[in-house]
Amino acid sequence: PITPGELLCLGSSLAFSGLFYYLYRKKARMVARIQEAPKLQVDDNLPALVSAADGRCLPYVALEGIVLPAKAALTSHYHEGLQGVIQKLLLKEHRLIWNSLARSW
Repeated sequence: PITPGELLCLGSSLAFSGLFYYLYRKKARMVARIQEAPKLQVDDNLPALVSAADGRCLPYVALEGIVLPAKAALTSHYHEGLQGVIQKLLLKEHRLIWNSLARSW
């Protein structure tokens, strides 16, 4: 005989497994899209490509090119000769979604 507590545990375990599998597949699709992103060079043709794209936006592209530091390049403490820069400007778009449960945007 199966007790109601065991059924509750089994049901919640299956629900959580389904939820985590759904989240895993969603993130795996996103990673696949990012890995298949076209690689573009930072050159004089880039503004023309952006203006010719739909909505003047290129979704998921990898930009390759040489960047110059604003002041001084960062050097690695762990690897000789490895340098990097910090990106100062980050554009993040937020979209509003109505949450009917909380009745808020």
